[in-house]
Amino acid sequence: MEQIYTSKIDTWLALVLFGAVAACLIVFVFAFRTGSTSAILVTLPVLIIGAGFPVWLMTGTTYTLSSTSLLVKSGPFKWQVPIEQITSITPTSNPLSSPALSLDRLRIDYGRGQSIMISPKDKAQFVQDLEARRGKNR
Repeated sequence: MEQIYTSKIDTWLALVLFGAVAACLIVFVFAFRTGSTSAILVTLPVLIIGAGFPVWLMTGTTYTLSSTSLLVKSGPFKWQVPIEQITSITPTSNPLSSPALSLDRLRIDYGRGQSIMISPKDKAQFVQDLEARRGKNR
């Protein structure tokens, strides 16, 4: 049975992302109010990308545990981690780029020196579910 976990979102990051969305909306509204077709055509892609991408990340960052794998999705990006290849799960607050919307993270090491950092909202339950699946695959 699959279990889906959403990402914890740090307040500071949510504010930054909402700020980016607001800035894009303001720029587009000003361009729209000028009535200039060229200004609208230039700012419309900025609005779509600059506002759409942060919203997509905030609403589309999930971690799905199946019986054999961990599927990590963050906006348009996806990672598939075979549960049998996971070697360790450790808490971290490493700020490097990752599919995690919080610095309250878990580092999952797997395969040959690979790792991914995630930030499930319910870390304890996530680790419990993942460890149960790892136990079945040993």
